[in-house]
Amino acid sequence: MSDPVLLITGASSGIGAATARLAAEGGYRLALAARSEDKLKALVDELGGPDRALAVRCDVKVYAEQQAMVQRVLDHFGQLDAVYANAGMPGSDGGFSGADPEVWREMLLTNVYGVGLTLRCSLDALKASRGHVLMTGSAAGRFVIPGSMYSASKWAVTGLGLSLREELRGTGVRVTLIEPGMVDTPLFDEPPAYALKPEDIARAVVYALSQPTHVDINEILVRPVPPISDD
Repeated sequence: MSDPVLLITGASSGIGAATARLAAEGGYRLALAARSEDKLKALVDELGGPDRALAVRCDVKVYAEQQAMVQRVLDHFGQLDAVYANAGMPGSDGGFSGADPEVWREMLLTNVYGVGLTLRCSLDALKASRGHVLMTGSAAGRFVIPGSMYSASKWAVTGLGLSLREELRGTGVRVTLIEPGMVDTPLFDEPPAYALKPEDIARAVVYALSQPTHVDINEILVRPVPPISDD
């Protein structure tokens, strides 16, 4: 059997890039999707070139681009075994009374609609391979953050994951929600010193992927250890 193929959206930096590196070490061939093609090409070179990795420029908010992304993966590798819907963006300061609604729009289209499009475009291939769907949710999708549309978007991802698992029951396709707490990624200007590293989340993703086919890791919630008190 040929090495399995993992497609990652939002792969150019942060959690996506860290996951690509760790999955490559585990024997996966990678399809790397993002809007920043230059960063993707550098990552492809790092991971072993076109035999081991493929760069696909894709705006996850555009259905046609996501369709083309999945088709390129199938044309290049001949199979698709796992998809990590990881692309996302932060919200706007100001709460519901003062935030920039245009930032909301872009965020919701990326964090929710974009994930839905990734599912819509990849599920036929994943059913054929009896593969694995993973999504980047958030600890913010497990509790209420005052005035946070970002939190609401991650609650929606939680709902997508739960609903998808029911839709796919009996198909052999596994569904895993990856739910990080604060992570030191380019999405945040000044994360706290105790924030998780992208590699921390990558290990959770690869752990879920590495389970035998009869094991479905439903959710992995990863939070940083709070700073040690001096009291």
